[in-house]
Amino acid sequence: MQIKSISAEQTLAIRHQVLWPKQSVEFCRLEDDSQGMHYGAFENEKLVCVASIFISNNSARLRKFAILEPYRKQGIGTAMLKHIIEQLRAQQVSDFWCDARQSAQTFYAKFGLTVQSELFYKKDVPYFQMSLALR
Repeated sequence: MQIKSISAEQTLAIRHQVLWPKQSVEFCRLEDDSQGMHYGAFENEKLVCVASIFISNNSARLRKFAILEPYRKQGIGTAMLKHIIEQLRAQQVSDFWCDARQSAQTFYAKFGLTVQSELFYKKDVPYFQMSLALR
């Protein structure tokens, strides 16, 4: 498995397939994608996992983290999140946060992220805001 920087366009197919399959591909595009850092995990040269990071005021937000179904529970998501956190610490970013689907809350908790909000919904999907102090 290899993790490397990719373009925002390269993230769209996996974002759509995994996160919002009932919405349009355009729904999966972010207005500020051009300002983000986008990462892809490749298994045998196939893009299987994507994540996007947006930094503002020394705080990094994880958005649109998605792994294709056949590649889950193989450590790819864990490797991706570890890679991103290491990169952010090297850049002296102070905070890391995301809107985490309720179904992924325990995954993020393994990395030290804690719930910072009440449960809320996006298109009938339950979320919590979670964060981690990096310094």
